[in-house]
Amino acid sequence: MTNAQSQQQTAISQLLHQAVTQHQAGQLHEAETSYRAILEIYPKHSEANHNMGVLAVQRKRSAESLPYFTVALDADPTRGRYWLNYIDALLQAGQLESARQVLALAQQQGLHGDAVDSLAGRLQASAQLAGQNNTILQQAANKKINPGKKPSLPQGKNPSQKEINTLVALFNRGCFAEAAALAQTMTVRFPRHWVGWKMLGVVFNQMKRSADALVPMQKTIAFLPDDAEAHNNLGITLQELGRLDEAEASYRQALRINPGYAHAHGNLGVVLQNQGRLNEAEASYRRAIQIKPDYAKAHCNLGAILHDLRRLNEAEISLRRALQLNPDYAEAHSNLGITLQDIGRLEEANASHQRAIQTDVNVADAHFNLGNSLKALGKLEEAEASYRQALQINPNHAPTLNNLGTILHDMDRLDGAEASYRRAIQIKPDYAEAHNNLGSTLNALGRTHEAEASYRRAIQIKPDLAEAHSNLGSVMHDSGHLEEAESSLRRALAHKPDFSMAHSNLLFCITENSTVDAQQLFAEHCRFGMQFESPLLRNHQPHTNSRDPERCLQVGFVSGDFRNHAVASFIEPLLTYLTKYPQLSLHAYANHAADDAITMRLRKSFAHWHPISRLPDATLAENIRSDGIDILIDLSGHSAKNRLTTFARKPAPVQLSWIGYPGTTGLKSMDYFVTDQFFLPRGKLDEQFTEKIVHLPASVPFSPDKNAPPVTRLPTLKNGYVTFGSFNRISKLSRSVIALWSQLLRALPDSRLVLGGMPEDSDFETLVGWFSQEKIARERLDFHPRSDMHSYLARYQQVDVCLDTFPYTGGTTTLHAIWMGVPTITLAGNTAAGRSGASILYNLGLEEFVAYDTTDFVRKGLYWAGNPAELSNIRAGLRTRFSESAMSRPDLIAASLERALRIMWQRWCAGLQAEPFGVTQNEITDAQREHGQ
Repeated sequence: MTNAQSQQQTAISQLLHQAVTQHQAGQLHEAETSYRAILEIYPKHSEANHNMGVLAVQRKRSAESLPYFTVALDADPTRGRYWLNYIDALLQAGQLESARQVLALAQQQGLHGDAVDSLAGRLQASAQLAGQNNTILQQAANKKINPGKKPSLPQGKNPSQKEINTLVALFNRGCFAEAAALAQTMTVRFPRHWVGWKMLGVVFNQMKRSADALVPMQKTIAFLPDDAEAHNNLGITLQELGRLDEAEASYRQALRINPGYAHAHGNLGVVLQNQGRLNEAEASYRRAIQIKPDYAKAHCNLGAILHDLRRLNEAEISLRRALQLNPDYAEAHSNLGITLQDIGRLEEANASHQRAIQTDVNVADAHFNLGNSLKALGKLEEAEASYRQALQINPNHAPTLNNLGTILHDMDRLDGAEASYRRAIQIKPDYAEAHNNLGSTLNALGRTHEAEASYRRAIQIKPDLAEAHSNLGSVMHDSGHLEEAESSLRRALAHKPDFSMAHSNLLFCITENSTVDAQQLFAEHCRFGMQFESPLLRNHQPHTNSRDPERCLQVGFVSGDFRNHAVASFIEPLLTYLTKYPQLSLHAYANHAADDAITMRLRKSFAHWHPISRLPDATLAENIRSDGIDILIDLSGHSAKNRLTTFARKPAPVQLSWIGYPGTTGLKSMDYFVTDQFFLPRGKLDEQFTEKIVHLPASVPFSPDKNAPPVTRLPTLKNGYVTFGSFNRISKLSRSVIALWSQLLRALPDSRLVLGGMPEDSDFETLVGWFSQEKIARERLDFHPRSDMHSYLARYQQVDVCLDTFPYTGGTTTLHAIWMGVPTITLAGNTAAGRSGASILYNLGLEEFVAYDTTDFVRKGLYWAGNPAELSNIRAGLRTRFSESAMSRPDLIAASLERALRIMWQRWCAGLQAEPFGVTQNEITDAQREHGQ
């Protein structure tokens, strides 16, 4: 015996001792685990097989015990208790004839005594005495057959043709339990004949008892080494047990014996597919089909391979051929649905999944796939129902729980989403996608640190999961860690270069980075265009829209923010007036899954509402063309839920970007960027845009909150010291911003700083540390978390003057501050993002709050801190000043936008290229008077 064999024998002995101890202690589950561990090492171990049989009988599963007793007896027929317990199990299973035959065989081999007589009595008394006490059996438990009469199982005898026919008939009728029992009896009565072993292995395979099928399959091969079918059957068993390399070897041996064996080619294809060897698998399936053209399963599997290879049209052909051959083939219907969904034919996909369920309602995967299809159609409540039906059939299917979590998240049922993801992870702890999705839900719940941990766990499990890197980058960005955010986002793109949202997130991130200059920023935006637009340019199709310059225009607005979001607050007042123009027909393309009260209001302003969050770019672009859109308006830029990769396909003759993002899209297909002369002075920053600049009297209207608290007296008049404030998001509070603000705070030792809008679990200590490095004490800083709108606005009553961030200056927060009587000192930058604050102040005639460099910023801060009377007068008049500005005139901005759209359209009708232009307030006043408005 070699050293390795000795070690293996020792391990088996230790496992057997452990198993028997557990068994005797009544720890049946633990004992079974230990016995199975022995059988993994040595499948023919007599004692482990025998005791597995005893376990099954104890659990009232007599039929399941029989193959274990068979293997035990075959390995060691000298053990009397093996015979006795086998016969007892046959009796308990109701197999009286088999029990009679095995008892007779045992007696022929020399087994005698009280226990044998008791079994004979039970046989005679039939079923009424089946529960008789087994004490006599236990007394004989260790009794061996007389060594002087060492038995051998009968040899040279074959089952009759009638017995074989009966066994085959049971198998063909699907009576697998009865077939298994008869096959087991055959292996005892005729252990040297192949038929019982072969049929037993096949029956166990059909019963999904692959572990039990293995030994019968192996014995069959020993009897029939040149039987291709036997090798194929062994391959099926090994494949089910996850032993793919051995399964492949068995299939290849079958094919060496019979190269024209179609099913072996098909099964080999499955193994190769499971190993990720898709091209080899495709070849195997095609060979199977060449041999057997009506082989529906091979056509179905070939379709699945072609789908995985992204050859979707070929996949559809193969799957439809499978269904021609077998119209009730549920798996083929499901695979066809998946393929059609990926092609973008969602309604057809849904129909295929419905057909799969009609074919077999109890297949969890069919309900799962239907849920995916309904999710893609945006029918989230129906998708939820399908996922829950799948979970009733298979409660432990982690992908279903994961996908259920995603739709619950989309429906803003975040607690339910969290629970679903956590259940998926409990079932499958290494499920990286579920960890990633859990992170997104935790982030939405405001639990930033937990979200970060989930993303990091996902990356630890699956380092190339680009989505997790991107999400980690976003949460790092939102918490103000810009360098780490940028690194994470670049890692996401390294793993997945075509990940457009990660690229957009990167652009948003570096827009806030003061170390990135204007030229670098523009170059990065252009790289987005090169990655996602350049490959599509050659495929742009001519537009067939009627070139009538005065006709009614079909205008589409694309946004993921037709909901409780700043963009909606800007667009809603405009829609009130835009809907009054009879020459405009408005379409909304809503790229968000869940609606809210604001969504319901906005829907009433559009003649057409199109949910698009689940549509692929190609499908959406085709739909936009089919809708006859003349002018398509992007309201997102590179912010979340954008569809710039659809705009890159140029689905409309005229395309423009507006409101959602302070910078270029980087796309040549985007014709115009709409703004005002304060945000982008004429000719000043044009070189930072791929679009042509169009100026309106004001970029957007702003509607103050109707329930805003009143403007109060300037706090410094009561406090005796000046209070600065900032309500910008934490990601804008960079180290350089803190350094500049600290210069002002150091110059005014009694001044204080209010920092509002902080995420609840923000790491304030980083900010506190930066201020400390600048010699600003913690007690001068007043942090406040995010709150409801009224409380947020009331916080401005404590502030004398706000300090702006850079290089990404404030927008909505600056407008809120204005309405509450608080001006903002801003540093006008040399990028669009750096001019947002300045544009608002210029619009209101507050140029004296716009600084041109850091020295000027500090100087202006000191000036206003030292002139409280002047600042108080400005505070008192800001609401009036705002109400008299263009920003408070949605009617004016709507009219100027309508005029701009008509100019854009007329240029396209005339075959002219896009060029910069502007619409002045005087033009609009004249136009309004002319139209009687």
